[in-house]
Amino acid sequence: MTIIRLALLPLSLFFVLTANAQSSTKIPKKVKISKTELLNKIKGGWAGQTIGVSWSWPSEFLYDNGMIPPQYQLEYNEDVVARGFNNDDIYLDFTFVEVIERLGIDAPAESFAEAFANAGYSLWCANQMGRYNVLNGIMPPESGHWKNNPNANDIDFQIEADFIGLMSPGMVNASSEIGDKVGHIMNYGDGFYSGIYVSAMYALAFVTDDIDFIVNEALELIPKESNYYKAMKEVIELCYEYPGDWRDTWFEIQKKDWVQTSHNPEKLFTPKNIDALNNLAYTVVALLYGKSDFYKTMDIAMRSGQDTDCNVASAAGILGTVLGYDKIPDYWIKPLNNFEDIKLDHTSTSLNDAYQLSLKHSIENIIKNDGSVKGENIIIKYQKPKVLPLEVSFPNIYPKKVTAGRKNRPPYGIIADNTEVSFTFKGTGIAIPGLLEGGPRKSNLVMGPDGKSRALEGKLNLDFVAEIEITLNGKVDKIMKLPADYRTRSLYLYWNFELPKGEHTVTLKWLNPTPKGKIVIHSFVEYDDEPYVINHQ
Repeated sequence: MTIIRLALLPLSLFFVLTANAQSSTKIPKKVKISKTELLNKIKGGWAGQTIGVSWSWPSEFLYDNGMIPPQYQLEYNEDVVARGFNNDDIYLDFTFVEVIERLGIDAPAESFAEAFANAGYSLWCANQMGRYNVLNGIMPPESGHWKNNPNANDIDFQIEADFIGLMSPGMVNASSEIGDKVGHIMNYGDGFYSGIYVSAMYALAFVTDDIDFIVNEALELIPKESNYYKAMKEVIELCYEYPGDWRDTWFEIQKKDWVQTSHNPEKLFTPKNIDALNNLAYTVVALLYGKSDFYKTMDIAMRSGQDTDCNVASAAGILGTVLGYDKIPDYWIKPLNNFEDIKLDHTSTSLNDAYQLSLKHSIENIIKNDGSVKGENIIIKYQKPKVLPLEVSFPNIYPKKVTAGRKNRPPYGIIADNTEVSFTFKGTGIAIPGLLEGGPRKSNLVMGPDGKSRALEGKLNLDFVAEIEITLNGKVDKIMKLPADYRTRSLYLYWNFELPKGEHTVTLKWLNPTPKGKIVIHSFVEYDDEPYVINHQ
């Protein structure tokens, strides 16, 4: 096969596929693109992501560890967009875009972390623990590290990495530099790599239409010895092995050990999985089998199950960048039009603002990385991926047992007044999911005359912080702070993954009890230094 090699090559000539569907596309060192087309692709990425999350959010965790059947259908209209577009998949990105607009593309990690931690919206999983850590003086990269964040491998950075790729056209190493500052606020290891992978796919979507090339080339940023690289490589190879039907690949993925692996203490040994490996696998499947069809790509990501709205948003955003705003079918764009000027929760940014800000930031990034801009003509200096350092979360740390749980089952225990609760176990680690209850949740807040949220009467004050003393093997290990404000809460009462193997006793005592609240222990998770194996003999 002849490969065209030119210093400058139009985007339309990049699409070259071999007979076996694995790409042999080559990107020249310099890529020419017009400012109009750059903006078109930026808008396509933002719109695709927003359409994807708006359309698919009703299916989120509807089918845990199962394929969503054909009879389940989603609607799409202005009402759907109104209910779904103001989503954490979007407003988190906007927070970081605002930091760059305020401080420039070289803004430090601390500035991203502080804006994220002090924003008024609610967060969950790794994001919430990253916020808790930052508000308690643990800054990135330590705020996302597995020693400080039990959710380090969760999906979170995946859902807020879009803006990075959209301001880094063709420049995957520039995107990973920004990603290093943002992604380590809330994630480490697999969770961090997932966001890096997503942002790189966005970056590559500006310089080629070849989806096969995009998913393979972006992965070259990830160290080959990492679990993340190995898992995504398996997914890509399965897509080529079973080219006819994405369901064949889906079933093969379910057989993999890593698809059932999770360290999230709240979801261990349950069908629900918010792990970055598992969910991004479905995004990759959707991109490869979707064949650049906007609806088909979203539908595959949705029907793969688990955290569907996030996976659909990533797939639709990447494909939207490939296609450009003007090539996304009107059926999807028109219901979005009336919402493009609306500022998202606790931000000063709308979609129309984001389109222009990302254009501005991308041009600044292009110039910083040896490209050039002359009027309508832009030259991007294409970057071959440079492999990131190896990160491994929870090395040789394996969940062994979960006692009690959430939902319809009673909590493991309640700490009230001066009561103490103790746990004795054998192993190398422990995590205790739990919460101070009686404080104001999002639904229990009212807006005061000064524009600030206040708790309804009868609830704990927003500024109340419970303190529990944790004693490990007879010695005080730490004082854990539990804010009453749901926005700043901790998801855990205690965790420690680095205990010497053996028997341990952990005791929790509430130091400043109040009759308006109670500390609820949701479950008690034990870890060991070897995988748990069931002997069926």
